[in-house]
Amino acid sequence: MGDLALRTVNLNRERERKEVELFLHRFELILEKDVEYTLALYDGEKLIGTGSVSGNVLKCIAIDPNYQGEGMTNKLLSNLMNYQYDRGRTRLFIFTKPVNKRIFQDMGFTEITHINDTVSLLENDPKGLSSFLDELKAKRREGKVISSIVMNCNPFTRGHQFLIEHVSKNSDVVHIFVVWEDRSIFPNEVRYRLVRAGTKHLPNVIIHQGKDYIISNSTFPSYFIKEKNSIVKIHAQLDLKIFGEFIAPVLGINRRYVGEEPVDPVTNEYNTVMKSLLPKYGIEVFEVKRLEFEGLVISASRVRQAIKNDNVESIKDMVPKSTYDFLVSDEAKPIIDRIKNL
Repeated sequence: MGDLALRTVNLNRERERKEVELFLHRFELILEKDVEYTLALYDGEKLIGTGSVSGNVLKCIAIDPNYQGEGMTNKLLSNLMNYQYDRGRTRLFIFTKPVNKRIFQDMGFTEITHINDTVSLLENDPKGLSSFLDELKAKRREGKVISSIVMNCNPFTRGHQFLIEHVSKNSDVVHIFVVWEDRSIFPNEVRYRLVRAGTKHLPNVIIHQGKDYIISNSTFPSYFIKEKNSIVKIHAQLDLKIFGEFIAPVLGINRRYVGEEPVDPVTNEYNTVMKSLLPKYGIEVFEVKRLEFEGLVISASRVRQAIKNDNVESIKDMVPKSTYDFLVSDEAKPIIDRIKNL
């Protein structure tokens, strides 16, 4: 073994990125496009290990088999975690193959759950999930029909409002989970605030920040999944297992509602898995026909397109007044500019 060195990879340099990609390919892994920071471990000029970061997730981690068992993974992970801590990210997650989870457990990570031999989800805080569930439990309300909806709301539209109002009429309590991710054009806090504003007339509706345990399709790592056509199904199984096994019981949830999805195949497949899986946890799944405007379904993407096209009149017809008032405010100007420049 020569001189070991850790180097930060410049992902914008074709040669450096390609070297990491080829190394990961040996392990049937890919370097995902959303990585923001990558470390490479070298023995002299030989690449022997790599690991990356995206948000609060550690990913794309691999060590040359000839160097495994010599503390290389520990060295790599420790430096990746220090990078995260320096940026104020103290709650960290790893998605990996279950066969590899022991490596990360030895580094202090705790498994939340797993799906067969395809994916294991671990976090560095052994009380992370239980703390989140305690927060939810404080908002529990009793009733016969306890419903739930998971929404991104990028931004909150009349379509979202219509679905929530429908569910509110047919439920004793409604729990809304706003997906918490840093990939949406509208920031987390803004989306959460617009949902609250658009539902304040419904006394039986409770809004939650989804945080780290409502897993978005856009943030679900799939670098280790060989069968790429099964990614959506595996993501759905993991997300719904966490929801059915942990989240629903603490709130007494026995129904989950979704809007019909005639267009998006990803959402449609997720809904299909939901209908199959959630009843096993005693949760009925209901699909509701989505609200239309001028013959087309109202969607957040349609609103964003109208913003891009400067079609103010159609925006006014597709969003609640509270959302519209935000969209024409000074606070929204950076978001509007970003949408128009996409």
